Amino acid sequence: MKLLVTGGAGYIGAHVVALAQQAGHEPTIVDDLVTGVAARVDSEVIKLSLGAPEAVERLSEIMRQTKFDAVIHLAARKQVGQSVEMPEQYYLDNIGGLANLLLAMRANNVLKFVFSSSAATYGMPEVDLVTEGQPPKPINPYGETKLIGEWMVANAANWGLRGVNLRYFNVAGCASSQLADTAELNLIPIAIAQLKRGEQPIVFGTDYPTPDGSCIRDYVHVGDLAKAHLMAVDYLKQPEQKYATFNVGTGRGASVLEVLAELKKASGIQFKEVLADRRPGDPPRLVANTERIEKVLGFKASFGLEDIVKSAWDAAN
Repeated sequence: MKLLVTGGAGYIGAHVVALAQQAGHEPTIVDDLVTGVAARVDSEVIKLSLGAPEAVERLSEIMRQTKFDAVIHLAARKQVGQSVEMPEQYYLDNIGGLANLLLAMRANNVLKFVFSSSAATYGMPEVDLVTEGQPPKPINPYGETKLIGEWMVANAANWGLRGVNLRYFNVAGCASSQLADTAELNLIPIAIAQLKRGEQPIVFGTDYPTPDGSCIRDYVHVGDLAKAHLMAVDYLKQPEQKYATFNVGTGRGASVLEVLAELKKASGIQFKEVLADRRPGDPPRLVANTERIEKVLGFKASFGLEDIVKSAWDAAN
């Protein structure tokens, strides 16, 4: 298959591209290279900001040159705290960029679409395991942009789009050193970078209503997540799609302190965490119910927390 992968030089995108190539597909990569790294991928990167005024015309040109079977859309800003500080930029880039992409797809009759959504759409659900039927109530601008993105995908069905939303939980780990997460936007790469600088990892919030007081998240290996994208593309080839939205996680939660305990084992460094105040917009607990994606797509996460943390540490060293 010919796939257009936006954000394909990013941490997640590069894993999707690598797996697609291994499966014999032909990915074309579009990335603005703000957090993406061209060296992560073994093919040309078309440098383009999807929110730019010229994006629709440039994307249409790319789509005229190659008849794509599907688009996998990963390009977006993704920092919760930053989205609270600069919400206008998040709306411009995440929603404006998606609108430009859908306009180009509509004009060029490209009808299969996998959208990189987020568990941030759920907000702070008061359940142990979050199902896709949980009413979305995002609590930060980042989550709002992802929910609006899902609405945009649903509305595009009016002109024939077939879309799937993958609601990622916390993505971590690495398949190889070339694909390492270098952006320092999430807990594990941030903590690893701090250790490499001789600093102590920081825990934001130790007074949450959880067993050890730190946030609990569902950590899914990026290699598993990449696999879910290709499964989603295959799902879109079926005559009908019963579901448009799937959680991607493991169904198991781990606290920030538990993650850092695994990092101590992987690194051999017995560091002392720095305890800090909560960050705005962080829910106490967010863990996926994964029954739908397991039954419908046949997806099952292969890696646990120990594998995730060790692979991230090994890739960074």
